[in-house]
Amino acid sequence: MQLTPMLESFIMHFGEMGSRWGFNRTVGQIVALLVISEEPITANDIADALRISRGNVSMGLKELQAWRLVQLQHKPGERKEYFQACGSIWEMANRVFEERRKREMDPTLTLLRDILLDKPANGAEQHAQVKLQEIHDLLEGISKWSGELQRLGPDKLNTLMKLGSGVGKVLDFKDKLLAKP
Repeated sequence: MQLTPMLESFIMHFGEMGSRWGFNRTVGQIVALLVISEEPITANDIADALRISRGNVSMGLKELQAWRLVQLQHKPGERKEYFQACGSIWEMANRVFEERRKREMDPTLTLLRDILLDKPANGAEQHAQVKLQEIHDLLEGISKWSGELQRLGPDKLNTLMKLGSGVGKVLDFKDKLLAKP
């Protein structure tokens, strides 16, 4: 697979962004390549296109399969394994968000709940628990809100995002109305 400068630029950028989204750079590049590929491609084709080792591709594909972002396909009469991105961009984004929630937010919420059940031993711990409760409440709210967003289909979520700034203006207007005597 020959990459044009435009496609290579996108893939390289996606690799850099991948490290901010919970993947390493190579895994980000692999998923970017699979997303823009019209047809499923082999691990060897991925290695050639990205100029990385076959072993690195294999490890990256395993990680992407664990995230449920890539699926393996077989073509009739061929022994080669082909890979393609799983689902739409919305579905993939949802999976990344869900996996990050499981890996990052859920353990933090569990730790905070355990700490908040303990009786503070002194004033410093009592003060800390107040702050930890705030963190817990924020993360719990984000978790519930994101769960609701994930249940929306892409069309409804897209509509909600378009309404976002309008909703903010309505809430500001409501606050102004309620503030008047």
